[in-house]
Amino acid sequence: MDIFPEEVLKKHWGFDTFRGSQKKIITSLLDGHDVLALMPTGGGKSICFQVPALVKEGICIVISPLVALIQDQVQTLRQKGVKAIELTGGISPNNLDMLLDNCIYGNYKFLYLSPERLQHPLVKERIQQMSVSLIAIDEAHCISEWGHDFRPTYRQCSLLKELHPKIPTIALTATATQKVAEDILVNLNIPTAITYRDSFERKNIVFSVEHRQDKNYGVKKALQNTKKGAIIYVRSRKDAVLLSRNLNKDKAISTYFHGGLTNFDKKERLKAWLENKVRVMVATNAFGMGVDKPDVEMVLHYHVPSSIENYFQEAGRAGRNGEPAKAILMVNQNDVERSKKQFLDALPDISFTKELYKRLNAFFQIAYNEGINEEYHFNLNVFCEHYGLHPGKTYSTLKLLDQNGVISLVERSRETNTIHLISQKEGLFKWIGQHAKMGHIVQVLLRTYGGLFEFETKINISLLSKKTNESQRYINETLKKLEKDGLAIYKSTQHDLVITFLKPREDERTINPVAPTIDKLNTTKKEKLQSMLDYIDTINSCRAMVLLKYFGEKAPLPCGKCDVCIKKRGYQDRGNDVKQDIITTITLGPKTSRDLVKLIDHHEEHILESLRDLLEDGALKLNTNNTYDIK
Repeated sequence: MDIFPEEVLKKHWGFDTFRGSQKKIITSLLDGHDVLALMPTGGGKSICFQVPALVKEGICIVISPLVALIQDQVQTLRQKGVKAIELTGGISPNNLDMLLDNCIYGNYKFLYLSPERLQHPLVKERIQQMSVSLIAIDEAHCISEWGHDFRPTYRQCSLLKELHPKIPTIALTATATQKVAEDILVNLNIPTAITYRDSFERKNIVFSVEHRQDKNYGVKKALQNTKKGAIIYVRSRKDAVLLSRNLNKDKAISTYFHGGLTNFDKKERLKAWLENKVRVMVATNAFGMGVDKPDVEMVLHYHVPSSIENYFQEAGRAGRNGEPAKAILMVNQNDVERSKKQFLDALPDISFTKELYKRLNAFFQIAYNEGINEEYHFNLNVFCEHYGLHPGKTYSTLKLLDQNGVISLVERSRETNTIHLISQKEGLFKWIGQHAKMGHIVQVLLRTYGGLFEFETKINISLLSKKTNESQRYINETLKKLEKDGLAIYKSTQHDLVITFLKPREDERTINPVAPTIDKLNTTKKEKLQSMLDYIDTINSCRAMVLLKYFGEKAPLPCGKCDVCIKKRGYQDRGNDVKQDIITTITLGPKTSRDLVKLIDHHEEHILESLRDLLEDGALKLNTNNTYDIK
C-alpha cells in the first residue's frame, strides 16, 4: 500500500482524522473482509468505501437505487479530480459500450450504476473483465422485503459477488432494523461480513411531538425560537409553496424546494439556503441530495411521515455540527385519520398497476415488444388529467414499477420551449425598435435560429440567456410579451419526471412477475405507517429511547429533554404553580391560550396541560371566542 487512508482523507476531504467506525471499516476492507456498515444519517457512509477505493488499485463498483444520488456522488467525485462514471437511463448501446470500455482501460476509480443495469448482458460481461478493487452496495436496506424501500431488483446485487468472489463487499445503510440487517447479509451472500454499528443516538437533537390545531401559528412560534437554519418538511409541492409564502408574509426569510422545480431553480435555492441568505427551507422529501449543512438548528415535519425510517433520516439533518438542535413533528386531531386515508388510497393494487402500465405505453405510443431503454419526459398532472387518474395512487404505482425494475423514474424538471413568429417582418422590426432591452433579445433569437417565421421552432432558453447576458426569467417574460402583442405563438411546457422503460412492452406479461410482491409491499408499508403513528401516540416513553429501540439499540437513560420527558418531570413538579399563575392572569380579563403562553413564564406544554385540568375541574370556562375565563 503506497498511500495511507489518512492521506487520501486529507487530500480529497480536508479532514485530519476519521470519525465513528470509519477507520475500522476502511481497515477491514483493505484487509479483504466483507463489511456491513450501519451508520446514522450524516455519519459519513460514502467515505467508508471511497477512501479505500482510492487507496487500492482498480475500480470500485457502487450500486445505488436513486439516479439523483448517483449523479450527486459522481459530480462530487469529479469536482475532487477523481475519475468516476455513471450508468443511468437513456444511454444508447454504442455509448454504453464506450463507457464500459473506459471502465476497463481508462483508469477510472468508480463505476456507479443502478441494480437494474446489472441485468444487462453487456454490463455483466464487462464487469467480469474489470479489475475491481471493491464492491459497495449503498442504501442496502432496499434488498430486504422488511425494509421501508424494498426494491426486488436489489436482489441482483449478489451477482457481483459471483463475478468477483475474492473482492471485498461493503453494504451500507442508515435505516436498518435487526431483521433488515440479517436480510442484507443473506441476500448479498456475505454471511461472514464484519458488522459495524455506530450508535444511532443523536444526543444533541431534542425529538418532540407537538399537538396543535393551528399549525401555522406553531411553525411561526418554533421559528421565533430558532436562530439558525431550519428545514420544514411537507407532504406536497403545493404545501411547500403555500407555507413558504405564508412565512414570508410574516417576514420569515424562506424559500421552497420540490421535485417539480427546474435544475437551475433547485441549485439557486439550495445555494441561497446553504449560504444563509435564506434561513428556512420548506421542502418535500425531494430535498435530500446535497444537503450538507452542518448548522441546521431545527427540522420540523409539518405532516406525518410514512415511516420512522424516513422521519429519522430527515430529522437527522439537524445538528450535524454537534450543537443543540430540534426535531419537531407537528400534528393536529385530523392528521392521523387524514394520513391513513391518503396513504391507503394511494396504495397500488395489481389490477390498477396493469391498467396504468398499458396507459403509460399508450400515452407514449410505444408498440408491443418495443420501448426498452427509451427515455421520456413526463408531466404527472397532465397524464392523470388525460386518463382521469388519482395522482397520489398513480405516483405510488410508478414508484412501484421503478422499485421492481420495470421503469426508471427520476424527478427531473425540464422545460420545453417553442416559438413561431406569426407577424410580418416589418411589424416585428418595428416592435424591436420600440423595446430596446427586449428587442435585443429578439435580435439574438433571430440570429440563433432559422425558420422562425415558417414553423414552430424548439429553442433553448439557457443558451439565449448566456448569449444575451440576461436571466432566463427575463427571456421568458420577453417571449411572453411577444405573444401578448400578437407577434408570436410561444409555448413553454413543464415536465417534472423522466421515465425510462427498462423492459420491452408486453403488457400483462411484463407486470405479472411483479404481482406477488405488491401485497407484501403494501403490508410492509401499512406496518411502517402504524409504527409512525404509535410513535406519535407515545405518552410514557422518552422519544429518543423509542426511536433507538425501533432500530434495535437501547439507550441507557431517558433524554430528559423531549416533550414526554419534560411533561413527566416538569409538570409533576410545577403543576400547581402553573395553574395558580393561569388563574391570577385570567382574573385580569379573559385570555386565549396564546395570550397565556406569552404572559406566563412556564413551558407551553405545561400551560396547555394545566388549562385542560382546570377546564375538567370546573375552575375555568371556554368562551365562544376561544378565550378562557373564571367560571
